[in-house]
Amino acid sequence: MPESRILTAAVHREEDWYVAQCLEVDVASQGRSIDEALANLAEAVELYLDEVDDPGQYFSSTPLVTSFVLPGAA
Repeated sequence: MPESRILTAAVHREEDWYVAQCLEVDVASQGRSIDEALANLAEAVELYLDEVDDPGQYFSSTPLVTSFVLPGAA
């Protein structure tokens, strides 16, 4: 059994849905709540990695997530 791995998700709302995107693997999913979107994302990432020959090559390094100022933006 492969070891567990902690991944990073960015979540945003689009109308009635929450969209979750894995930042280390280019996979996204959605749900009616944040918890549902994250659960669906975990399942989608797992299914995606089960289908590829060498899952390790599909992980990018853990991203730095930060904020920045956009002067004068409305």
